[in-house]
Amino acid sequence: MLDRKLISRDPEAVRRALLRRGPGAAAELEAALGAEEEWKRLKASFDERRHEQKSAGQGFKGLDPKGPEALALRERLGALAEELGRTEARLKELEATRDAALLRLPNLPSEDTPEGADASANLEVARWGSKVELGFEPAPHWDVGERLGILDFESAARMSGARFAVLRGEGARLERALGLLMLDIAIGRGYTEVAPPYLVRRHAMEGTGQLPKFEEEAFKTLGEGEYFLIPTAEVPLVNLHREEILEPGRLPIRYVAHTPCFRAEAGSHGKDVRGLIRQHQFHKVELVKITLPEESDAELLSLRADAEAVLQALGLHYRVIQLSAGDLGFAARKTFDLEVWMPGQGAYREISSCSDCGDFQARRAAIRYKAAPKDNRLVHTLNGSALAVGRTLIALLETHQQADGSLIIPEALRPYMGGMERLSPP
Repeated sequence: MLDRKLISRDPEAVRRALLRRGPGAAAELEAALGAEEEWKRLKASFDERRHEQKSAGQGFKGLDPKGPEALALRERLGALAEELGRTEARLKELEATRDAALLRLPNLPSEDTPEGADASANLEVARWGSKVELGFEPAPHWDVGERLGILDFESAARMSGARFAVLRGEGARLERALGLLMLDIAIGRGYTEVAPPYLVRRHAMEGTGQLPKFEEEAFKTLGEGEYFLIPTAEVPLVNLHREEILEPGRLPIRYVAHTPCFRAEAGSHGKDVRGLIRQHQFHKVELVKITLPEESDAELLSLRADAEAVLQALGLHYRVIQLSAGDLGFAARKTFDLEVWMPGQGAYREISSCSDCGDFQARRAAIRYKAAPKDNRLVHTLNGSALAVGRTLIALLETHQQADGSLIIPEALRPYMGGMERLSPP
């Protein structure tokens, strides 16, 4: 959530920053400003009438309780009470309108985020390795996986429908091995592993910015109570410190979690319908940092390096893209995407998004630190995938496939695969 004081103090600066994202973001600002201005006018009138009510209440002194003057005064006070009641109800409506608009406002891009309306303005800032030369026409991962007998889309479709997959045998083991490798790399780089709930309440989703903006993307329970299936472990990891005041000596806090993630993929009909790219359910190893504001820029570069370490360990060629203002995620102020090369598709695909959210999520979730005995300030939060396990499996299948249909297992994964060096078709 954006700072209401900043919006009130310098709405034009906020408007300019939001326009960097596109016209839609600025429209929500106008709704918030309109509700706030009407609230201020009505609140001034309310306070005036409240003062009038208190003053009038003093007028009973010395009056005959049954006399005409006392009767008239009671009628006047009754009318004032009704008016104040109506005004108070309207003030609450305006507060709700304003707060709802504020919740829909995205974060402001950082000053060093590139200008641009969409992904076409993103900048490549780094590259590691080179495109693999296989010496034959590379197959897409769905063909590689089916030849190896480890990927089963038909059974998944019969039980669950589209955008699900079954991993069998060494495929399931390979996915598990990838998750364990990612966890061990993160833990070795200073992260604390967490096993969080996969179901959260609405306020937790609001705290990280998934709601209300992306409610159509979320799966939620029916019946008594309302729970949301997490779209990413970022949600429970950030909310671990909801409404807390942290001692500065505890910062930075670094968490890692390996969880399933659930996304409705609303609006993605016809996109990536084959394979594992865009699934309703997938696994991801997520990194979250909670840090001091002055350290968040450096922590973002460190977070990016932590995610890159996994790709390098697996020998996967990738590039680093800095997102333009128009392509930023809702809660992010600055983002680097890691895009891995997938030979079977002849394209780079996003495998990690490393973002600095500034104090945007901290304000929504009320996470602060004690800067001084009487000075509590908002922390900064950062998050990134290290990595999306399914997409890493895709890159592995397409990069390390062999002409005979087998798959070479990267050396870093072999200890998690019982020393196995290769998967062969059955």
